[in-house]
Amino acid sequence: MPFIHSIVARAFLAAASVLFFVASASVVPARAADMKLEAESYTIPSGDPGIDLYIRHKHPAGVETFTPDKILLYVHGATYPSETAFDLPIDGVSMMDLIASRGYDVYLVDIRGYGGSTRPPEMDLPAAENKPIVHTDVAVHDFGAAADHILSKRKVSKLDVMGWSWGTSTVGAYTSTHNDKVNRLVLYAPLWLFRNDAAAMATAMGVQADKLGGYRMVSRASAKDRWLKGVPADKRDDLIPPGVFDAWADATFATDPEAGRQNPPMLRAPNGVIDDVLKYWSSEKPFYDPGKITVPTLIIHAEWDADLPSYQAQAYFKELTHTPYKRFVELGEGTHTVMMEKNRMQFFREIMLFLDEKDPLALK
Repeated sequence: MPFIHSIVARAFLAAASVLFFVASASVVPARAADMKLEAESYTIPSGDPGIDLYIRHKHPAGVETFTPDKILLYVHGATYPSETAFDLPIDGVSMMDLIASRGYDVYLVDIRGYGGSTRPPEMDLPAAENKPIVHTDVAVHDFGAAADHILSKRKVSKLDVMGWSWGTSTVGAYTSTHNDKVNRLVLYAPLWLFRNDAAAMATAMGVQADKLGGYRMVSRASAKDRWLKGVPADKRDDLIPPGVFDAWADATFATDPEAGRQNPPMLRAPNGVIDDVLKYWSSEKPFYDPGKITVPTLIIHAEWDADLPSYQAQAYFKELTHTPYKRFVELGEGTHTVMMEKNRMQFFREIMLFLDEKDPLALK
């Protein structure tokens, strides 16, 4: 049975409580600011012994019945957990709040080794003592456990799914073999085939491609540098709203019980994703076939994304050969983390346009 994961919830709320912004009221839609939401955090069994998965859930207060097109499950990328980005309050509301305020039943999940989910025992040992852990196939398994939990909880047959970065591989691979359980698919900054820059990506993530241990250590400073990589120098100062980076970093590092024991604090992140990049995405060997996806699909990307550049999103779009319809949106003046930047409302509105529309193929 699920149980409240109070430790992580308290850590996140404590970190988020430092967040304060002076901003125009017009930035936050009145509907999001006024609607009362119910929230809960708990864990579910992954299906593997000793491994539980963290779930965060928000929905309009008093509503317990939702149709498949009003249920959304989100999953994170390669380094950081889901909650500290997707449910980080900015100008008083998080991305999760904004979507829930539109009448959605919204969930996020942390893959094992991240955030509030169980860390595999290899993460209690020095990184060099083990090979990379938590590969994409494991992430797909964990995501599937979360999806099945929600489908059972809400007694529906389908739901909307959304992934960010490595999370697009998780939800893309999941959808390619479970189209019957997916209503619509949102891919935010999709991971696809690299040209010649995969080793550079590994270096940016703090590891040597030829010396991968079980996990890597990420500092606060390296996180900031990676966030701003690729942003023109004259655009950096106003890209991230005041206080957002510190609030996000405080909340993110608080999810790892070992982070504060390092000086400076260091977040542990499994290396399975980097191993997969080297085995598949930089070797012209896709981990899965997007051509097997048969549900409506949105790709959303930002022009300054240095982690997964636009050429990957454009190439991926061409591989979606069996969707009833597909859409590719490129946002200006944003990075891999546009969801928490000054243009985050453009990001939100494009996603809601896709999720809310009834029949985009109709003439009227």
